[in-house]
Amino acid sequence: MNDRPAIDWVQEHRNAAARAAALAIALPPPSDTLQTVTYTSAGTTLIIGSAERALPCADQLCGVLAVTVLLTSPPSAAPQPLRAYSVMHCADIQVSGWLGAFDARWRDAGRGVMRREGKFDLVLDLSPEPLIEAHQKPHGYVAPGVSEAGIAAAIADLAQMIGEFEKPKYFKYKERLCAHSRNGQTGCNACIDICSAKAIASVGDLVRVNPYLCAGCGACTTVCPTGALAYAYPGAPYTGERLRTVLAHYRREGGLDPVILFHGAGQGSELVSMLHAHSEGAPRGLPARVIPMELHHMASAGIDVWLSAVAYGASGVAVVVTGAEAAQYADALEDQMGMAQEILSGLGYAGVHFQLVRATTAAGLGEALAGAPAGVAPLQPATFHVAQEKRNALDMALDHLFRHATLKPAHVPLPPRSPFGAITVDQGRCTLCMSCVGACPSSALMDSDNAPQLRFVEKNCVQCGLCANTCPEDAIALVPRMSFAGNANQAVLLNETQPFCCIRCSKPFGTVLMIQSMLGKLAQHSAFQGNLDRIRMCGDCRVIDMLQSQGTGDASKLR
Repeated sequence: MNDRPAIDWVQEHRNAAARAAALAIALPPPSDTLQTVTYTSAGTTLIIGSAERALPCADQLCGVLAVTVLLTSPPSAAPQPLRAYSVMHCADIQVSGWLGAFDARWRDAGRGVMRREGKFDLVLDLSPEPLIEAHQKPHGYVAPGVSEAGIAAAIADLAQMIGEFEKPKYFKYKERLCAHSRNGQTGCNACIDICSAKAIASVGDLVRVNPYLCAGCGACTTVCPTGALAYAYPGAPYTGERLRTVLAHYRREGGLDPVILFHGAGQGSELVSMLHAHSEGAPRGLPARVIPMELHHMASAGIDVWLSAVAYGASGVAVVVTGAEAAQYADALEDQMGMAQEILSGLGYAGVHFQLVRATTAAGLGEALAGAPAGVAPLQPATFHVAQEKRNALDMALDHLFRHATLKPAHVPLPPRSPFGAITVDQGRCTLCMSCVGACPSSALMDSDNAPQLRFVEKNCVQCGLCANTCPEDAIALVPRMSFAGNANQAVLLNETQPFCCIRCSKPFGTVLMIQSMLGKLAQHSAFQGNLDRIRMCGDCRVIDMLQSQGTGDASKLR
């Protein structure tokens, strides 16, 4: 018995025609000027490997490039021909850098601890395991493995790498939005953890992205909770405009239940093209309602773009993973898809809307897309333009989805580590010291000028955890959720208390709870033994009291 649903071939042909019409629409490139990064190479090349592999490569390149060879095994005992390049037998080789700016360090084998170093423009690494472990290798560093064809291709490529080269600066960084760290406490490490090029590092409270190492995958911008890192090749507004235009034309031509299929350039595009070319009459071809859309890298678009696509009328979003990408990218996209699905399900949009398609062949891709998402989309497609700032783009998409939803919950619970939510404050433990306010990078927590109050704006919270990590009383807990409540963008009161006034000058300088806590913790401290009243004094009066007890000068002049 065949349980597969019958295909409506009339609608299938209509979908195919609608897709062709939609994809025929070409948008002009983004109007904003993209910054670039420049590399300069004079062709100074370092070749690393065993004698039997490295020396033949050096012989081929030495006529074009200035070559230095570091042998990881001793050369043959037979007499060696006179070579036009330097050859050294080395150990403990280390390499770092990028095209035109590689640093190498090594120890001469058999010479104790003698260390050497050098600077090179290019590196051909013939080691069994690459010396640079990053998944995305730096430009100018080639590690072809043991394949003869791969080595031949590497030699041909290196011979052309002399001169100046440019690549896009793929990202934009806004320091004011970064939630990485505050006051020595780590909050968000998402970009550092996911970068497969090892191009992002912690620098105090901020992060630094090395534009020369950045490979343009955009995964850091996808997982960034605040939008401090934004993708610029192209930016979200251009991708959003492509989505809006394509889906509008598809719908206008009579197409139904469209699915956007995001795929990266390279292997992803090859798989989609192969599947598309053999779709006609094939049982597992590219479904007519699936609309391919190429990105520079599959990880460069995330929840803000996906939810915008659904708001524009897409029944779902699928992303192709070919296996050539770093494993952490697929994990991150799955997490974001789970979060996006929770939001849509919580609003009453039935069905599955997101699919991570793992495929290494066109046939595997076709098999997976046979079950492409078919979720419910808003009856009225959105017309907004996707904003450059991530949180603003999400706000517009979520606002449209909520207004046209069948359910109107005040809050939708989300999985842990989601970048949206609230906090709870244990009022019995909170002393209103305001450490959390000083640590909050997104102005979600704030105090009051008029009274000891702790206030909170949920719309601003990115769930970085800095407030909870900073709190000396361990009084704060995170509550991941998506809020659709009317007061989500308003300051709500979490805790308040009476101010405590200095017992000498009556100036308010703290809270009753804070002073009570300090009395308990500092009662045995040498500075306050027998002088607990000093804890009840403001800073100025405390100093005056200490000087008077020591009989030092006229303390009144210190006021």
